[in-house]
Amino acid sequence: MSKNSSYSPLFSLNSQQEKWQQRIAQVALRFNKQYQNQPFELPEEVQAMPIFQEWTSGLLTGRIVSPFWEIAKPQKNQHCLDIGCGVSFLIYPWRDWQAFFYGQEISNVARDTLNSRGSQLNSKLFKGVELGAAHQLNYAAGTFDLAIATGFSCYFPLEYWSAVLTEVKRVLKPGGQFIFDILNPEQPLAEDWAVLETYLGAEVFLEPVAEWEKTIKASGAKIVTRLTGELFDLYKIKF
Repeated sequence: MSKNSSYSPLFSLNSQQEKWQQRIAQVALRFNKQYQNQPFELPEEVQAMPIFQEWTSGLLTGRIVSPFWEIAKPQKNQHCLDIGCGVSFLIYPWRDWQAFFYGQEISNVARDTLNSRGSQLNSKLFKGVELGAAHQLNYAAGTFDLAIATGFSCYFPLEYWSAVLTEVKRVLKPGGQFIFDILNPEQPLAEDWAVLETYLGAEVFLEPVAEWEKTIKASGAKIVTRLTGELFDLYKIKF
């Protein structure tokens, strides 16, 4: 073995982490622009796509949102972590559920918005949002009854999500549940949506469902429930 080759595993790991950080920064920028209502410059042919018209009107969000509460509604006094939470505490009925909300988010705009407004809505239930990526959760082991991650898995490769699953397993209590969604490439909307998101600044991975399920099982998790949507499939898993 050459002197240089002895360093290849470390180099490979660092290279992988660097690629992840670059992608995280790209996705954060894409959503910061949206949260700040900044204009996106898209080619005319993309703006002419029906899916773009639905996106600009706000109709698309209602069609593709993953209703995690239908397969695992947060229960009273449960400690729940919303990974990639966006501004979800302002949207979903956390106050009705009476569950404690914790968040982690890569968009500093979303983080700042929630931290400035969440406690005003309910200082008891809202426990704050940390700035950080899904593969490095800023919480102690065994903290949460429920973890949620919807709307962003498609922006990252499967090996990244292997790291996310390991990290989620760490922060869940024994018997805790993880709810997340994946982009189903077989759905009619998938390719057009992937094109739109790429032009908005965040490239999409069209991974086969079978590969996703292989990744889930390799993490030691069991698939409890799968709910098929118009674009995303929602999973409830247990480790």
